[in-house]
Amino acid sequence: MHEAINCALSAWSNLSVDAINILMTFLRNLRVQRKPGHATRGLICAGTKTIPCALGRSGTGVLKREGDGQTPARRILRPIWGFFRADRTAPPKSVIEFEPIAAQDGWCDAAEHACYNLPVKLPFDASHEVMMRDDNLYDLGLVLDWNMPPAGRQRHRGSAIFLHLSKGHFQPTEGCIAIREPEMRWLLRQIDTKTKIIVL
Repeated sequence: MHEAINCALSAWSNLSVDAINILMTFLRNLRVQRKPGHATRGLICAGTKTIPCALGRSGTGVLKREGDGQTPARRILRPIWGFFRADRTAPPKSVIEFEPIAAQDGWCDAAEHACYNLPVKLPFDASHEVMMRDDNLYDLGLVLDWNMPPAGRQRHRGSAIFLHLSKGHFQPTEGCIAIREPEMRWLLRQIDTKTKIIVL
């Protein structure tokens, strides 16, 4: 019996990271629904776990526009890559690629600019977000594929739609989905870039 267990453990330890990833099962769908009675708060259904979250200050909407404060709904979103503040927190355990953000990192939200809804380097002459924030919202987060390649970017359709950390008692976002750090770290171990995030 002990020999069989030792043999199994030895075989597992000799597997490459890629082989282990193949053996792991990731959540294929995350459903995000509004919390009853709260237009700006929601619940993420992640398998058997339910995670409270913050939504946009204008709730959810299917006609997302730049600056409207809506979280885009009725469309499949997927994670592309992640970011974290290396000076504040450790990188998460995830098969999704994560990059540390630095003081020169920004995100263009100028709808008429060629770099609209893309990461940019600071200083930058058009309207943009600073990724290295004073608060902790972007200490850990995922870039979602809303209005991003390969589907293509459209002017005024919304920018910087992330899954990031929440503020206070789930204060509304500018259109992103926000959760607490412990739930974020748990979730990042359960998903990959093929996971579908559906805001109902």
